[in-house]
Amino acid sequence: MARKNLIEISAHDPARTETVSPRDNRPIAGFVPQERSAAPVGGITKTLGNITEKMERASELERQLAAGQTIVELDPGLIDASFVSDRLAIDAAELAELVDQIREHGQQVPILVRPHPETKGRYQVAYGHRRLAATREIGIRVRAVVRDLTDGQLVVSQGQENSARTNLSYVERALFASRLEERGFGRDVIMAALSVDKAALSRMLIVIRQVPLELINAIGAAPEIGRRRWLELGERIGNADIAKIIAELSADDARKISSDERFHRALVLATKKAATKAAVAKSEVSGAPVTIKKTASGAAFIFDGKTAPGFDQFVQERLQSLFQEFKKHRGA
Repeated sequence: MARKNLIEISAHDPARTETVSPRDNRPIAGFVPQERSAAPVGGITKTLGNITEKMERASELERQLAAGQTIVELDPGLIDASFVSDRLAIDAAELAELVDQIREHGQQVPILVRPHPETKGRYQVAYGHRRLAATREIGIRVRAVVRDLTDGQLVVSQGQENSARTNLSYVERALFASRLEERGFGRDVIMAALSVDKAALSRMLIVIRQVPLELINAIGAAPEIGRRRWLELGERIGNADIAKIIAELSADDARKISSDERFHRALVLATKKAATKAAVAKSEVSGAPVTIKKTASGAAFIFDGKTAPGFDQFVQERLQSLFQEFKKHRGA
């Protein structure tokens, strides 16, 4: 009896076996079965492992960015300004100096941005406006920390960074406080943003209420001018011809001088105008307890209540008839 190769094949029933001859394992219609290899399974596993690893790295990067732990390089064209301005304008000379520094040494300090709350794929800067402007001028990407910030967190970060770096003037800080108040931020947020107490914040807001924005823009940041001088200007500006002062500060010769010098010129002009308006002509009505103060725009009658008490009321009751008499004589 010829010896046969026996192949035991296990099916669902482990006890079941079949005997197969090598001749029964011939190729069908020229088909040559290939040996099965474990390589494809290993490749798929490796690929899935790489994808998982990349997803984990991306998730970790997002987590770090959200926590502000990673510095990235962004296209400056994708970054918008803060929703509340803290500057009057970027000084051209200071910007040129910063451009030279970054060209020579690179951007040493990153800016802080947040994902734009309204536009996907864009960012909004919290602080670092000058560094952002410098990188735009040079044409390079800007180094930035990306962090999820609420509006309140953004303005606090914006104000505190500027306070720490002392590159905002007093009036710019006051304007920043006023703009935050206009946007409905509470005093606690504004004080935290500017690192000031209630009294200092109140004085800042007084300056902005007294000195018109158009005049502040004509003067400029005035970095050497502090609280006391701005309050002084605010007190004197009430009786001054503001439009004329702005016109003088906007003249070509005035634009060539520094903003500190323009402030001093505005203060002198406001003082002169106030003194001119305060100097009113006084005259007394002969025989009557009344003094008349005349100004360029009108006149005021001052009754001496001690000499003739009740005379002011007497005249007031007859004003209508006096006015009618005036019109009658004028029309004659």
